Amino acid sequence: MTSNTRVVVIGAGLAGVRLARRLGELGTPVTLVGEEEHRPYNRVLLAEVLAGRYNPEVIALPAPASLTRARVTGIDRDNRTVECADGAKIAYDTLVLATGSNPVLPPLRGLFTPDHVLPEGVHAFRTMDDCLGLSKAVRPGVKAVVIGGGLLGVSAARALALRGAQVMLAQQSERLMERQLDPAASKLVRRHLLDLGVEIHTGCRVRDVRCVGGAVRSVEMADGYALDADLVVLACGVHPRVGLAQVAGLEVRKGIVVDDELRTSDPNIRAIGDCVQHDGTVYGLATPALEQADVLAESLSGRTDARYTGTRSLTRLTLAGQAAPHGPFDLAAFGETEALPGDDVVQLADATRGTYRKVVVRDDRLVGGVLVGELGTVGALARAWEGAEPLPSDGGPLLHLLTNDGGS
Repeated sequence: MTSNTRVVVIGAGLAGVRLARRLGELGTPVTLVGEEEHRPYNRVLLAEVLAGRYNPEVIALPAPASLTRARVTGIDRDNRTVECADGAKIAYDTLVLATGSNPVLPPLRGLFTPDHVLPEGVHAFRTMDDCLGLSKAVRPGVKAVVIGGGLLGVSAARALALRGAQVMLAQQSERLMERQLDPAASKLVRRHLLDLGVEIHTGCRVRDVRCVGGAVRSVEMADGYALDADLVVLACGVHPRVGLAQVAGLEVRKGIVVDDELRTSDPNIRAIGDCVQHDGTVYGLATPALEQADVLAESLSGRTDARYTGTRSLTRLTLAGQAAPHGPFDLAAFGETEALPGDDVVQLADATRGTYRKVVVRDDRLVGGVLVGELGTVGALARAWEGAEPLPSDGGPLLHLLTNDGGS
């Protein structure tokens, strides 16, 4: 790629900023286009801002000088330009879509006003504006209902409880964070939230959002039980933001389809981050997005063998806060946390300290694990899992990995 090649990146989140920074380091000029008014920031840490642990400036990312604030409304693939809401056009030789994801807004009665906006008191929790709006609305004693008990819902519930809100968490499935955690670890998360005063309703589906005068007043369950609410937080997951790609005629399935070079169906357009589907997988996590950005930076800077072959992702959550009566709560999960018939399972639990460690071994290989509290071993375990090397048959080193807090 020649030095005067115009690379335009749409999206100033973790993936887009990482790519722009790496390209700059490698001597390839880039224009980064972001639509949010705020400085680029680490979305993973929004719950810490909501909890009052960090100011927004603390989670800001180093923005490149080439950052352009604009909302892109279309892509002209024939003329290789992107069109912005203000009428401006930006020419590209290579375009990179790093458009991220949008929050899932569940099909609840009363969720939108006649003008198709969320009622007063109802918030998604995806952007800095969402976070600042919630921070402004929350106060001690306010009744807050969090809809969704996954990673985001648990983080939001913890943050609101630390701010003094009366928090109720409604989860449709039978346990919290069921996608990442096994039942035992999920119980520890539940206990942690209960200790903070969070009221938890699992196995229940929210049916209705009740509003009076355009402001939320209660949330009704499918069984008719109602929860009073001054605030409602929608933490029901995310889906890839693919609208621009669809209108431009790119191949889109669950996400924007890319190959190992992160090319879309148009060879002049690449894509990275939450918006992409690679080898059938939509990750929606920070680590794959950053790895994709690094690979693409090398590819666009002339390294012909740069390939992205997938990410073995580790989920890590630290629930911390200055006002936390029980201190920080750490958990990590990777690979397959539920054993299959024939698998070997090693578990260590300490109810007094609230710690739990479990690994799943299949054919002498570590295939997954979940750790709650005192995560000193997570680094060594993750490396053993990522390496997929056979474990010694006597099991001694594995037990050492589980118990040696110097492993990270």
